[in-house]
Amino acid sequence: MPEQQNIEWKTSWNDDYLKWICGFANAHGGKLYIGVDDNGNIVGLKDSKKLMEVIPNKIQNQIGIICDVNLLEEKSKHYIEIIVKPNDSPISFQGKYHYRSGSTKQELKGAMLNEFLLSKIGKTWEEALESHASMDEISTEAIEEFKKEAIQSNRYPIVQNETDIKKILVNLRLMKGKSLKRAALLLFGKDPRNYIINAFVKIGKFGRSDTELLFQEVIESNAFQLADKTIEVLEKKYFKKSIHYEGLNRVEKSEYPFEAVRESLLNAIIHRNYFGPPIQISIYDDKFIIWNAGELPEELTLADLKIKHASFPRNPVLADVFFKAGLIETWGRGTLKILESCKLAELPEPKFEILSGGIAVTFYRKLSPEKIIPVSNMSERQSKAVEYLKEHIRITNKEYQAINNCSRNTASNDLRDLVEKQVLVSSEVSGAGAFYVMREE
Repeated sequence: MPEQQNIEWKTSWNDDYLKWICGFANAHGGKLYIGVDDNGNIVGLKDSKKLMEVIPNKIQNQIGIICDVNLLEEKSKHYIEIIVKPNDSPISFQGKYHYRSGSTKQELKGAMLNEFLLSKIGKTWEEALESHASMDEISTEAIEEFKKEAIQSNRYPIVQNETDIKKILVNLRLMKGKSLKRAALLLFGKDPRNYIINAFVKIGKFGRSDTELLFQEVIESNAFQLADKTIEVLEKKYFKKSIHYEGLNRVEKSEYPFEAVRESLLNAIIHRNYFGPPIQISIYDDKFIIWNAGELPEELTLADLKIKHASFPRNPVLADVFFKAGLIETWGRGTLKILESCKLAELPEPKFEILSGGIAVTFYRKLSPEKIIPVSNMSERQSKAVEYLKEHIRITNKEYQAINNCSRNTASNDLRDLVEKQVLVSSEVSGAGAFYVMREE
C-alpha cells in the first residue's frame, strides 16, 4: 500500500485519531487505515466488527460529519478504511480545530486559526470592514505616490485624472459601501497600527551571537510606503558602502543590491500573516535576514522558489494594488529576481528557509579576498575551508567534515587551530548552532 501525504496508517484504533479525521476534513480530505503498520503492512484487527459500529458513531457524534467506513480484508486479515472528504465548513473536535498539512497534523491556534476560519467563508483578513474608520485616516501623500507609480507603470492609467480619493479606493476594491476595508488602512492609512497592531518592521543589529543585541528600532508606515522607508533606514544606518570614482563623479555602492532587498521586503509585506508578529530584519556583520510570519502556500516548496512558479499571494487585495502600481509581477518571478540580483552583484546565493512559523531570506555579504589574513602553515584541509569561506561566509563543523571527508574530532581540532592562528573567529553560540567566520584585518 503506497504512502501518500493524505493517507495515515494506524495499527489499532484510539479515540485520539478523531483529531486526524478532523484535520483531513479541514484540509483536502484523506484516508485513515486502522490495522496497518507504519510501513503499510496489513497487521489486522481482532475487533474489526465492533469497530465498524463504534467508529462511524464516534465520527458523527463528536465531529459532526459522516465518513465512509469500509471493512477490508487481505490474506485473511481485516482492516478498516476511513475515507474523509474535505468539508466546506470549519470542523472542530472537542472545541479545537485541527488541520492536515503535508504528512503532519497540527492544531490551529491564534493567527493560524483566524486565517483558517476566514478562508472557510471565502474571506481574507484584508477584506474585513472597519466601520469606525473615516476617510480622514487615509494618507493623501500615499495615494498620490500610488497614482504616480500606477501611471508610470501604465498598469492603471485610468487613475491619472481621478482626484476623488474615495473613488480611487472604491475602484481598487478597498471600500464596501461607505466603509473602508482593513486593506485600505494598511495600504494607505496615516497610522495603520490603529487597526493592525503589528503592521511595522522591526530592525535589530546583532553582534557575534543572537543573544548580543546591540541596538534596535522600529519602522512605522503604511504598507505602500513601508519598503522604501525601510530601505532608506538600512542604507543610511546599517549597510556599508564602497566608494569609487567614474571620472569626477563619486559613486557609492551598497554592500547588498537594492533590487534584491526591495523585492524581498515587498514579498514580506504582501505575503505575511498580519495576525502574527511584525516583519523582522536581523543584521549581522556577515549577513542580514528578512523574516515574515506566514508559511509557504501548500502548493509550493522551498525548491520551487528557485525556479519559475505560480503566484499564490496570501493577501490578494494587497498584491493587486502593488501590481497595479508596477511594483511586483504576478508570475512568481520575485524570488528569481532576488537570486539574479545577488548573482550580478557577485554575492553568495541568498538562502530561503521556513523558520519559526514564517519565511526567512538570508543575504550574505561577500568577504573581500584582500581582507583575508594569509597563513602559510595551514594544512590542505584548512586551505579548503578558507576557499570555502570566500564564497559561503561561514562554516560549521559539519560542513568542514563534508568538504574534507574527515571525522568530527578532526574537524574540531582543525577549526580550533585556525582560531588560535587568528584566521577564524568562532561564534559565541555553542552546540549545533556553532559556526566560524573569517577574521578580517
